[in-house]
Amino acid sequence: MTDQLQMFGETRVLVCAAEGRPLTAESDANEFMSAAWSQEADWIAIPISRLGPDFLRLSTRLAGMVIQKFVNYRLHLAIVGDISAQIADSNALRDFVYESNRGRSVWFVADLADFERRLP
Repeated sequence: MTDQLQMFGETRVLVCAAEGRPLTAESDANEFMSAAWSQEADWIAIPISRLGPDFLRLSTRLAGMVIQKFVNYRLHLAIVGDISAQIADSNALRDFVYESNRGRSVWFVADLADFERRLP
């Protein structure tokens, strides 16, 4: 499967394929954002499988830097997949996900159905 633009109601979402270049550094976010812009997407949905191993380790600051870049460029980001094991191991990550999900710019969702339910 390749990255695909999908419509969720009125919202244009670039849904990234499970396989492909991983997001392992802040500079990798540029490629994801460019792909979303080329499709005129409002949101980009990136599966957990595309995140590098350091993304969910908050001590690396990678998640914060990448998310800030998406927010600065007004592109909404959904991280899609089960991260319950990582949350169970890190109170800081649990709190980070909770706060992110309270906002409107970055969501951590279990699957695309969960994502769609959250949209206005």
